[in-house]
Amino acid sequence: MANSVHIKKEVSIYFRGCRREKDIGVHTLYDQRGHRKYLIGSERAAFLKAAKAADPTTETFCLVLAYTGARISEVLALTPDRIDPGSCVIMFETLKRRRKGAFRAVPVPRKVLKRIATVHGLAGLAYMTEGASIERLWPWCRTTAWQRVKAVMNEAGVTGTQASPKGLRHAFGVLGLQSGVPLNLVSRWLGHAKLETTAIYAEAIGEEEKAIAQRFWRTF
Repeated sequence: MANSVHIKKEVSIYFRGCRREKDIGVHTLYDQRGHRKYLIGSERAAFLKAAKAADPTTETFCLVLAYTGARISEVLALTPDRIDPGSCVIMFETLKRRRKGAFRAVPVPRKVLKRIATVHGLAGLAYMTEGASIERLWPWCRTTAWQRVKAVMNEAGVTGTQASPKGLRHAFGVLGLQSGVPLNLVSRWLGHAKLETTAIYAEAIGEEEKAIAQRFWRTF
């Protein structure tokens, strides 16, 4: 019970923080105290491992967040007809655009689609059809979804500003660029209207920069 109360308090603080950040137009990988807002690779791996031990619907929700970088509201809006197993993509409606009906296709591993099909009873991965169900895959509110993700973060031992759905989205952008995915593709997958927004993920210190720093330290 105490843990549940703690998570609810964090949910309230998180959403208030999102509103403040939106109001002042901050686009950065660090919060106002200089704390990292994105998960690093080891934290993301620990999160995915912990998700496998969660209940199946929480697991699939966490998988989609981690493998697509989608916003929590965009994942909650998903229905079976938005999943294309033939192309191995998930179609998201970009909810931060001023007009409705702006969709983007995000590629995902086939193993993720198979897990979704198994957990949600979608037969044979052939469910992106005209007659496919339009019921949401996760009929939760944002607060419930946030609490479930936070509980998995706790199990994974991930704490701090980055331990949130937004932290997974930021991690997707950072790790995508550090893995060599072109900026325009990362931008498209995240549903950004401007490349400048995606470019902030290049600020994260990657392995190449760390190697350069280590060579520099040897000169001291």
